[in-house]
Amino acid sequence: MTDDESEPRTDGSGTGIVPPDDETPTWRERKERTQGLSRLTYEYFERARREDQDLRQESDYVERDVLGFPAWPHETIRNLAIVSFFVGIIIFLAATLPPHLGGAADPSSTPSVIQPDWYLYWSFGLLKTNPLNPELAILGGQKLMSDSVFGVAIHGPILGLIALVPFLNKGSARRPVEEPFWAALGVTGVLLSFTLTLLAQYNLFASQMPLVTTGMFFDLAFILPAVLGIVTYGVLKAMQEGYMYNLNRRYYRLRPPR
Repeated sequence: MTDDESEPRTDGSGTGIVPPDDETPTWRERKERTQGLSRLTYEYFERARREDQDLRQESDYVERDVLGFPAWPHETIRNLAIVSFFVGIIIFLAATLPPHLGGAADPSSTPSVIQPDWYLYWSFGLLKTNPLNPELAILGGQKLMSDSVFGVAIHGPILGLIALVPFLNKGSARRPVEEPFWAALGVTGVLLSFTLTLLAQYNLFASQMPLVTTGMFFDLAFILPAVLGIVTYGVLKAMQEGYMYNLNRRYYRLRPPR
């Protein structure tokens, strides 16, 4: 057998079967030495790996992505059915529950409660971060900028971090367990947007929460996402053993994702 025949082919020819790694422990050995969440994760991904191996042995293709249903007519008909269902619901609600049009706006009076559109609640919550505006001793205890200007300026670092993420994380990971740090950072960002939304709406339900003060709610809005992000990182790091992290890294180096 030549060297070319011993190596797995990735050009579409051959059987596409990857020879087993002798250094990889057997399924029974991995199962016996793991407990709890790691054991459950082992069993799940071991079954998925065996099914994938059986599928590749029965097929002449190497790439797993081509072993699926065609876009036409299977995926197209399914998507059209789903879209038609939701469009029908929207038309039904629009016909049976027309929107109520209130009176004309009075430009001379300011409403007691001002709220933006729902997708900007997190941004409206940042405008209420005036406790984070530092008082500088060099200015005699004065603030460098007003609270309103600080609420607008704090958008810059947050939006800048979101814009830099694609340039900082250039890996080919497809699952959170493969990149615990970036997954935890994403969980922190999503939860922070929800807590900032609640912070923006705090004046609406403050009377229903007499035991929670404004300062306590403000602290929880930032502490809770950070704590849950750390927990997410710890859980994903613990799952890497059961996920067969090194084995999957070798697999995707052999077959890079498209």
